[in-house]
Amino acid sequence: MQSKWLEDFLLLAQERSFTRAAELRHVTHPAFGRRIRALEAWAGTPLIESGGGPVRLTPAGEAFRDTAEQMVRTLAQSHDELQAVAGRQAHVMTLATGRTLARTIVADWLARYSAVLNTAQICIVTRTLDETVHMLQRGEVSFALLYHHAAIAVRLDGRQFSHLTVMHDKLVPVARTDAQGKPLFSLAQALQPGASSVPYLAFSHNMALGRLVEDHLARNPVLARLRRCIDCDSADANYEYVLKGLGVAWMPWSMVQRDCQAGLLALAGDSSLNVHFDIRLYRPKRRLSAAAEQFWADITRQ
Repeated sequence: MQSKWLEDFLLLAQERSFTRAAELRHVTHPAFGRRIRALEAWAGTPLIESGGGPVRLTPAGEAFRDTAEQMVRTLAQSHDELQAVAGRQAHVMTLATGRTLARTIVADWLARYSAVLNTAQICIVTRTLDETVHMLQRGEVSFALLYHHAAIAVRLDGRQFSHLTVMHDKLVPVARTDAQGKPLFSLAQALQPGASSVPYLAFSHNMALGRLVEDHLARNPVLARLRRCIDCDSADANYEYVLKGLGVAWMPWSMVQRDCQAGLLALAGDSSLNVHFDIRLYRPKRRLSAAAEQFWADITRQ
């Protein structure tokens, strides 16, 4: 029995979809299916109900789920402990997050806590929100820095993980300014009878920010006046598109505040169009490396 089969099984039980689980595990659907069948052969009984629709576990699968979770946690903890004994992990910490947060909050932290860099090695990996959560659950990283909002709720067991809210932020609709300092596109004017639609620079749905905006707009009449002209999986790219006057984008206020104050960008709508969210730092409750524990202590003191 291979440990990756356990991780496959737990992810499948969580996602309830072979296609989605295979995508997150970065393997083809057939290969993922073969690994699940291999685990069932080892178990000597079906773990997944046959038939169409969302994946369901058999009674044996439900019973095995807790055991599999414990086995994965134990293996991850044992690996960390062995590495610590060997002296290779004491000065290493790994943080998983999204590209936008790596560019903003993590960059600020590295500058603020630069003393940590003198004694520790910090590994930063950027993934989607779902992938970041799974890395934390599998014990592959020390920390996960994530967006928090009801529309993208993160499912992490409070018995195993702790979190700290490190920042409150908001997504705001912005556009490039004209010669008079006004936004090139106004969402309020777009709602007037006979007004033209507004070009909308959207985030891809696989981005947490994209899901936040789409959830918000689904309940707002301005959605009908938006013309989705660009769909991008990079906040940095959408930021450049806004600066070039290509349309309106909902951007993190932490990214565009200075540009708005400098008059390069302007708010394209009122505060009712803002999307408020938190940013949380998650960690396992078990003991981490010395470098990781020092970093956590520094963050909690800020």
